[in-house]
Amino acid sequence: MSQRFSTVLVANRGEIACRILRTARHQGYRTVAVYSDADANALHTRCAGEAIRLGGPQLAESYLNAARILEIASAIPGCAIHPGYGFLSENAAFAQACADAGVIFIGPPPGAITLMGNKGEAKREMLKAGVPCVPGYEDPNQDDAVLLRAAEKIGFPVLLKATAGGGGRGMRRVPSEEAFASALSEARTEAANAFGSPELIIEKLVENARHIEVQVMADTHGNCIHLGERDCSVQRRHQKVIEEAPAPGLSQKLRDALGAAAVAAAKASSYVNAGTVEFLVEDSGDFYFLEMNTRLQVEHPVTELVTGLDLVAIQLAVAQGEALPVAQSDVQLRGHAIEARLYAENPLQGFAPQTGTVVHWHPATGEGIRIDHGLADGYEITPFYDAMLAKLIAWGPTRDVARERLLAAIRNSHAFGVETNSAFLGHIVAHRVFAEGNAKTSFLDTSGLLDAEPVKPSRDALLLAASVLIERDSAALHTTLKGWRSTGRAIVPVKLAFGDEVHALDVTMLGDEFGLRDDNGESILFVECIEGDTLRYRENGALKTCRFAVSGPHLFLAFEGHVLHFEDITYAPPKSADAGGGGVLRAPMIGQVVELLVAQGDRVAEGQVLLVLEAMKMVNQIIAPAAGVVASLNVGVGDRVLTNGILLTLATDEA
Repeated sequence: MSQRFSTVLVANRGEIACRILRTARHQGYRTVAVYSDADANALHTRCAGEAIRLGGPQLAESYLNAARILEIASAIPGCAIHPGYGFLSENAAFAQACADAGVIFIGPPPGAITLMGNKGEAKREMLKAGVPCVPGYEDPNQDDAVLLRAAEKIGFPVLLKATAGGGGRGMRRVPSEEAFASALSEARTEAANAFGSPELIIEKLVENARHIEVQVMADTHGNCIHLGERDCSVQRRHQKVIEEAPAPGLSQKLRDALGAAAVAAAKASSYVNAGTVEFLVEDSGDFYFLEMNTRLQVEHPVTELVTGLDLVAIQLAVAQGEALPVAQSDVQLRGHAIEARLYAENPLQGFAPQTGTVVHWHPATGEGIRIDHGLADGYEITPFYDAMLAKLIAWGPTRDVARERLLAAIRNSHAFGVETNSAFLGHIVAHRVFAEGNAKTSFLDTSGLLDAEPVKPSRDALLLAASVLIERDSAALHTTLKGWRSTGRAIVPVKLAFGDEVHALDVTMLGDEFGLRDDNGESILFVECIEGDTLRYRENGALKTCRFAVSGPHLFLAFEGHVLHFEDITYAPPKSADAGGGGVLRAPMIGQVVELLVAQGDRVAEGQVLLVLEAMKMVNQIIAPAAGVVASLNVGVGDRVLTNGILLTLATDEA
């Protein structure tokens, strides 16, 4: 099989497809994107020289349809496949199928993927290579009694982990022997559903540690180097939220030891191309191998920014059979970089994935700011794929500068029209513990940041929202609503819905000033300019700017770190009351019913899990809000439901 190729097909979507295509295009390769029916108008299809349809929106029909992807690549002379991350990127069978078909897979060899894809096998190999590992049980014997004895020998609390997967699925914290049986059953079921294998390993629960990973690169000439470490300790449910490079507070001795261990792990698995070796690091300096991700990582941009290297360009060179373009002595870290993951999710609903249309996408710009995304105005966020929208990354000569730049990037990047975790990210980056560089894996669980409180619009926010709507209506009518009328100052009634709240306002027009008048008195802001997506106003002598987007009656206003969603109901007829009442349980997002745990007529307790929805790879439990009886069921296992669709009704004891 020739190692030379002239075309790069990216078997992925979203921001990572756009990012890979950008480098491939700059390197002079012909570029090919693939897409599902749900992504027909996605940005990544426009970033390539050619875009080819895969199939329907379901993963099995599209991005996991290995046969179709290989068919497309095989028909293009000199084509190589870059899998990005997720989907087929760590699928050893797909990598082998590429080799068998004479198509270059831009990634590690199948053997390395197979080894590192099984946590038990990987851990046994690492122990043989002298890489420090978390004490635990990784033998293939999965007998219940054997596993319990192993847990008792390790000592509770322990961690159950799926051998064939990651991302927190198939993982359970077990605090005691009494909790072991139920946790074992749950972990096995989740592992089997997610990864096709119920096999587990057991590890000592290393609490209050840091999650540090090391980027490695290896070629086919026997060269293997590391590109420094990243700190990924800020996590929610074992999913990374913030990543940075280099890790704050590490001694050079520890940094060198981690790098050497990562290179040893890569060499032990005969690794080629880009990979990441992950460790847990305790305050004592002791560290333990967790796993190796045999692909390009989501957080690779922070390594690129501090090393000045293009990791995708190196991947392409290595896949061509070239030697690494840098030696270990050439790798010098400069400054600091931090990345935040922007998700379509609602922190007020347990971070449930969200769907909808991006009315307007405004990514931040500025010195040291990099935004990797696959968004565009009108882009539809569907329930079929991961909820990550973009990566907000900032570099600075120091960590403090990088952190301040990232905070500004978060506050100035808006995907109007869909609920996101933007405000949550801002709270993390501004938090004292993170600012001091002291975040551990337990940080979010103990910080209080997960307990989001609903945001209430301030009087100023209401006034600014009203001013945008008045300006829009005035322009549409080719009139002006500013100044005086024969009856005195012009007063415009505006009625705004914010969630379940309705705000009825009388807005007094004072020349170029908008005055808000209600029962509590009058508040005046000077609105200097409303143009495009920008509103400029003066408050207490200071000139300020906020951004907005309007879609029909809906107004999205970015104000003081939050995106506020208003609906203009000034002339809307009153809505009838919901006939369902308090016992109606609705879907918090579009999804599929994967478990139904009750039947009509069942008595349930408050807090009991009634059914389970799956959307965007996230599992969401629907909980009984009060004790009562299931009066009716509207769904069954396998049914797809829409946001706010009725799932079931409860005749609650409180009624």
